[in-house]
Amino acid sequence: MTRTVPAISDLTEDSNQRSIAYLSINDGAEPAVLVHIHFKHQRDEESLAELSLLARSAGALPVAQVIGNRRSPDPALFVGKGKAEEIRQILKDSGAELVLINHIISPVQERNLERTLGCRVIDRTGLILDIFATRAESHEGKLQVELAQLRHLSTRLVRGWTHLERQKGGIGLRGPGETQLETDRRLLGRRIKSLRARLEKVRKRRSQRRMARRKIPVATVSLVGYTNAGKSSIFNYLTGAGVYQADQLFATLDPTMRRLDLPNAGHILLADTVGFISHLPHSLVEAFHSTLEEVSDSDLLLHVVDCSSGRRCENIERVNEVLREINAHDIPFITVFNKVDLVDREADLERNVDGIITKVWLSASTGDGMEYLQQAIDEHFSRLRFRQSITVPVAEGGLRAKIFQRFSVLHQSMYENGDWEMEIEGSQTDMAWLHRQEKGR
Repeated sequence: MTRTVPAISDLTEDSNQRSIAYLSINDGAEPAVLVHIHFKHQRDEESLAELSLLARSAGALPVAQVIGNRRSPDPALFVGKGKAEEIRQILKDSGAELVLINHIISPVQERNLERTLGCRVIDRTGLILDIFATRAESHEGKLQVELAQLRHLSTRLVRGWTHLERQKGGIGLRGPGETQLETDRRLLGRRIKSLRARLEKVRKRRSQRRMARRKIPVATVSLVGYTNAGKSSIFNYLTGAGVYQADQLFATLDPTMRRLDLPNAGHILLADTVGFISHLPHSLVEAFHSTLEEVSDSDLLLHVVDCSSGRRCENIERVNEVLREINAHDIPFITVFNKVDLVDREADLERNVDGIITKVWLSASTGDGMEYLQQAIDEHFSRLRFRQSITVPVAEGGLRAKIFQRFSVLHQSMYENGDWEMEIEGSQTDMAWLHRQEKGR
C-alpha cells in the first residue's frame, strides 16, 4: 500500500534551488529531510549521496536535501536560525517528520533543533547506530550495538529511561530527593556496566578461540573495506557460505569465517568483517573491539574497494585510518578493486617490481577475475612455504601416506633398513602438524 505526500524533489550538491514534487511513499518508508552544511575550514566532508544511502539503509526515504554554507557551526542550532526556518518550511511542505544531519552535533544542538523544527532530529552517529541495531544478528553483535547506543544516548538523556528498572526490580531504587533525570542516568549507567561485563566475557572466549587456532596454525585472511564495497559478495563466491549480501550499507555486522582450500598453499580461514565508513563513531570502534581483533590478528588483509565509486580514494584512506586505530596497518594486504563491470574495465592483476601481486581487478557479481584473487592469495602464502628433509621409519607407513596428502614431496629415497628419506615442502601450518606427529612418536 502506498500514499502520496507533497515532497521536495532531490537536489544536487551544487544546486541551491528546490521545487515542489509529489512522491509515492511506501508505508514502511519514513520520509526524511537530509541536511548537509559546507564549512569553510572543513576539508573532509561526507557526500550527500552517502547520507542518502545511510538513510535508505535505515528504512527512511529522502524526500528533500538542504545544503548550506557556514564559516563554523552555530552554537545553538548548528545550522543557524535562517537555515532552521528553511528546514521547518520544507518539513511542513513535505509532511516529513524526521531530519537527518550529515554531521555529528552536540546534545544541546540536537534538542534545540527538535524544539525549533517540531520533529525528531538524528545526527550521523545516531543514524549509523540505528542501522547497526537492525543488522546485528548474533548475541555478541546485539550486545555491542546496545552498548554503543547507550553510550551515545547517555549524553542525550532527555526522556525517561525508567523501563530499565525492570532489570533490577524497580522499587527502592530511587533515593530521597533524587530527580527523575538522576534516576535515569543511574539506571543507564548500571545497564552500561552490565553490558561491558558481558562483553568482556565474550572477548575472553573469542581470545581463547584464537589461542586454540594458534596451536593448530591456520592462516587467516580477512576481507576489509568501506561499507558496501562488495566484501560479502566476494566471500560468498569464494566459499559458497551464503552470507547475507545486499546493495546497502552495513549489510554485514557479525564476522563470519569459512575454510578456503588453495591449490598450492593448502587451506586457510577466510573472514568476512563489518564495513568501515568515514567518521565511524568511536563508540562503535570500542564496542566492536573484540570483533575487530579478528582483523588485527589476520595474516593477510584483502582491502576491497568499490572502483565504481567517485570517492574511492577517500574511502581507501578512511579504511586505512581505522586499520591504524586497531593496530592492523602493518599486516600485508592486497587491494581488490571490485565492480569492474560498472566501469567497463577488464579484470586484471598488477604486480610490483618484485613480481608480487598487489592489486586485483574483478567483479564479484559476474565472477570475472575471481580466479586472479585466488591466485594472489595462493601466491602470497606459497611464498611462505618451507622445505625440510625428514626421515620416516619403515613402520610409519600411515604417516608417510599423510605426508603425501599434506605436502609437496620433492624427492625421496630409501635407506637399506627400509626407512624413507624425504624432501618435502609445506606451509607453516603443515610443518606445525608434522612437528606434533614427531613429538607423538
